[in-house]
Amino acid sequence: MNNKLLVSAALAAVMSTGVIASAEAGSKKEKCYGVAKAGQNDCANLAGTHSCAGQSTLSDDKGEWKLVTKGTCSTLGGLSKKEAKKLYLASK
Repeated sequence: MNNKLLVSAALAAVMSTGVIASAEAGSKKEKCYGVAKAGQNDCANLAGTHSCAGQSTLSDDKGEWKLVTKGTCSTLGGLSKKEAKKLYLASK
């Protein structure tokens, strides 16, 4: 049972990554970390504790991301993946 769940989660992550990457390239969006409200993240977090959209439990968690219009992330108070990852690693 756990193996089926793990395989399903991995498959969902791979599929959503492809969909998100296509959406990101086609609509000129970018991943913005630290701006998603609880339950409104777009996919897997930096900590690796989940791999699906809508599973964040904290608002504005620096490890969670949401697609935003390219160039608006910093004005929203968000971080790039590189910045968020640096903060995440420093907090460990």
